[in-house]
Amino acid sequence: MLISKITAFGLLFAGLLSGAVLAQPTQDTVITVPSIPVGGSVSLGGTVVPYKDVTFSAQIPGRVESIAGEEGDSFEAGAELIAINVDDLLAQRRAAWANLANAEAALRNAGVQYSREWISPYGGEQNDMMGGMGSLMRNFSNPMQGMMGGGSPGYERHADLYQYSTRLEQARSQLTSARSRIEEIDAKLRDAKSVAPFAGVISRKLVEVGDPVQPGQPMLEFADTSRLQIKVEVPARLMPGVKKGMVVPARLDVGDVDIQARVEQIFPIADADRHTVTVKLDLPAGVPGGPGMYAEVIINDINARVRDLPVVPTDALVWRGSLPGVYVLNESNERELRLVRTGDTVGADGIAILSGLRAGERIYVGATSPSGEVP
Repeated sequence: MLISKITAFGLLFAGLLSGAVLAQPTQDTVITVPSIPVGGSVSLGGTVVPYKDVTFSAQIPGRVESIAGEEGDSFEAGAELIAINVDDLLAQRRAAWANLANAEAALRNAGVQYSREWISPYGGEQNDMMGGMGSLMRNFSNPMQGMMGGGSPGYERHADLYQYSTRLEQARSQLTSARSRIEEIDAKLRDAKSVAPFAGVISRKLVEVGDPVQPGQPMLEFADTSRLQIKVEVPARLMPGVKKGMVVPARLDVGDVDIQARVEQIFPIADADRHTVTVKLDLPAGVPGGPGMYAEVIINDINARVRDLPVVPTDALVWRGSLPGVYVLNESNERELRLVRTGDTVGADGIAILSGLRAGERIYVGATSPSGEVP
């Protein structure tokens, strides 16, 4: 793979420079140009993103009552970040508690009525004209009515008990409904406050204090920027060369900083429209820049043809305007300036030569012009 080959070349190049024949380059040091097998690679543009981020959206309608800070302010996990006014919900909660008290009273009354009917059938008429003997007379008369086809005392007794038991069950249902209403309001009260799920910073405010909001409306973006990643869309044809945990070269758009990024996450499904796979790569701690910045990642194309390219130290390049070149020691042992076409960088101080130079030729490192001046 390209990364391992670059590393191998770095070791080879260091060995060449530290060998007995090719010592550490100094002014006008001559070295033999080595080569390394180089496969095709593709530079892909990506974006620096935070390791974790979340967007808080309104869960209830209302008015923004408070925001904990401004963009860039840091908060620990569990800190309240944004809150919506809940005066209306508090009024509804008080009404719900009143309904709960009524339901509890209705349940107690239904229980008493059912018990009275069970113990004293037919309502226990104590004040009827029979001086409290109404129930007894009804029990006495009902069998006669049954014999005469006027009714069934046992069925009427069952119907009365069933009626009171139904009232008791209805009272219990009303009590459960009242409690559920309070739980519903309490859930909305919790949704009125957005709490930081992890330590991070406010990355963007989308509303201000006093703004009215509706459910689903984004209000605040919160991110953990202690770790950064590069998010890049990799064409599906390049995915065979991408594995989780592999290290690839990358460049940040902050002073052209070259770094090594590790593949942390590969999304399992490709985008159906662009036919790309989202890949996230971890950046080393302390890298310059921040979320939203541009970055480039070098991905190997394992299907591309591998070829041997000469590689020279960057110190060997001389410039004539915008054209790069190197001083070559030709067959006549004379210094010759030759223009070259450069490719990708190799290791920390090497660069591939695409044309104008062959492996095995001898070049000057830190060369001077024939007049003795540094070109």
